[in-house]
Amino acid sequence: MRVELSDEARRYIGRFDELTGIAPIDCLVESDRLVFLVPAGEMAAAIGQAGETVEEAERRLDASIGLVEDADTPEAFVANALSPAAVNAVTISEQNDRVAYVEVAEADRGVAIGADGANIETARRLAKRHYDIDDVQLT
Repeated sequence: MRVELSDEARRYIGRFDELTGIAPIDCLVESDRLVFLVPAGEMAAAIGQAGETVEEAERRLDASIGLVEDADTPEAFVANALSPAAVNAVTISEQNDRVAYVEVAEADRGVAIGADGANIETARRLAKRHYDIDDVQLT
């Protein structure tokens, strides 16, 4: 699926790449943070030892940064998008709409939802952009 990037998102992707050496696949520019989709296998490098790489990027970009690791399947992608919540299972239903039903440990429901629903909304936006999933719901 081809993702359309705004000029602003392209600028942030370029700057993040310059600062970290990691070229994000996508960037969501949200009101209070930037969310970068990093290639599979490059999350540790994007974070850096003790978080130093992402912290430096936050400082230089003057923004809070969220990172999501890409995945080969829609199920793994949705689980990654809800990280650090412990996801037990993801089921994709394709009846009228494509919906990802996510089984999350009860203790991690709040983490999966995030403050004011920010985490699950980010997961929904990324899942729609990359896997044409219409909704993400916790079970």
